[in-house]
Amino acid sequence: MKSIFGPVNSRRFGSSLGIDLSPALKQCNFDCLYCELAPSATTDKQANIVEVATIINELREHLNDKIDVITITANGEPTLYPYLDELIDALNKIKNSTQTLILTNSATLVDEKVFNSLLKLDQVKLSLDAVTDNVFKRIDRPHVGIKIEEIVKKAIEFSHIYKGKLFIEILFVHGLNDTKEEIEKLNEVLLKMDVTRVDLGTIDRPPAYPVVGLSYKELHDASLLFDASLPIHIASRVHAELNNRAYDDEEILNTLDKRPQTIEDINLLFDEESKKRFQKLLSESKIVTKKVGNLEFFILHANEQRKRAK
Repeated sequence: MKSIFGPVNSRRFGSSLGIDLSPALKQCNFDCLYCELAPSATTDKQANIVEVATIINELREHLNDKIDVITITANGEPTLYPYLDELIDALNKIKNSTQTLILTNSATLVDEKVFNSLLKLDQVKLSLDAVTDNVFKRIDRPHVGIKIEEIVKKAIEFSHIYKGKLFIEILFVHGLNDTKEEIEKLNEVLLKMDVTRVDLGTIDRPPAYPVVGLSYKELHDASLLFDASLPIHIASRVHAELNNRAYDDEEILNTLDKRPQTIEDINLLFDEESKKRFQKLLSESKIVTKKVGNLEFFILHANEQRKRAK
């Protein structure tokens, strides 16, 4: 099971080469309602671990690709990876001018070692879906012992120490964290932070549980409730320019396994020969479609997912 996937075209971070620190299975301290991965029990540590050397050796094969960021992520929470500090040090030695980025749910900022490790990255994206205990527990479904007030305190502290680009992501779920009261509390916290951008998003990929997102108008209305001084950005499916490239069958399947793609994504990512390979895999039912709202996503067939999980 490979840890490296992509490059994929990120709506917000450009051409991104991904590092999945839990490629074989979901390992997360949250079980978010909106997660695109299947529901699973939460954990506070990884049991299935990929060696740093394995990741770096895979990564070296892609360093000549035209990429903007090397993105540390996971089927779950990447900061649960026990060798994160060692990995970041190794990345910083070989990345050249490419930026490093991590996508984290923020919960492990309370761990001093993780806190200090993230300071070494060029970009950090912290999720902060809610700041009140009740809403936090309902939407993010955290592992036992995780307290939102502790996360908020450390996120504020991190924002004032960190020297790189810091992004905050709030993902809205209809009827949960989109109330005026919760947004006011979020606003109060954000005003205490020093951030590059606050991304407001909503569900646009198949969720783990039967929840729905906000319409663009609802998202826009929510954005108006935040203080005008905050760098608010409404995340949308508008793509940046990206030169498409060649993908073999395995790379196509691996990319779709990590992140469902729309036809717009496919056209941006794949060159013409890769698109033909994609269509062949689709005709063989190794790839299937799933409708979410007005968007149609291409995902792996369940049989292919099971094969890759072994």
